[in-house]
Amino acid sequence: MTIERGHATAAGDDHAADRAAILQLEAEYLLALDWGDAESYAALFAPEGRLDWAGGSAVGPAAIFEEMSRYKEVVRQIYGTDEAGNPLVLRHFITNQAIYIHGETAKGVIYWFEMANNGPGGAPVIGSYGHYEDAMRKVDGAWKFVSRTIFNEQVEGRKAGSENPARAARLP
Repeated sequence: MTIERGHATAAGDDHAADRAAILQLEAEYLLALDWGDAESYAALFAPEGRLDWAGGSAVGPAAIFEEMSRYKEVVRQIYGTDEAGNPLVLRHFITNQAIYIHGETAKGVIYWFEMANNGPGGAPVIGSYGHYEDAMRKVDGAWKFVSRTIFNEQVEGRKAGSENPARAARLP
């Protein structure tokens, strides 16, 4: 066994600006997801962007838009509805963000969890959790997803493997 040295490194202003832009991309992704805003969601992907999630796969913003257009129905099928027949409210959260910037490209491994208002009296309940494995690149100066693979620890076939995914993300 070799003991690894730490991988977090101090970087200049460009690195900080890129990291801040990637964090903004991550936040905009979750807001578009939770509000079922398929147009904003799809716009976060590069022209060749690929989304792999529990509901399927899609390549390119148009196909990703189509996938997200049915998201609210998927939520309704999984979580049900409130007393008025509306889909339950979901909110996604991210933690533990390992982001590796390699010039004009980047890779990320990010934990996520989801809460729904389906507890007693509408109380929040954690519905699912997992992690994202992302590849990103700059498109006309803005960071976009080239690929986002979503791992769900409670869904068979979508669980994380036994290897630490951050090791591969460190490499360009």
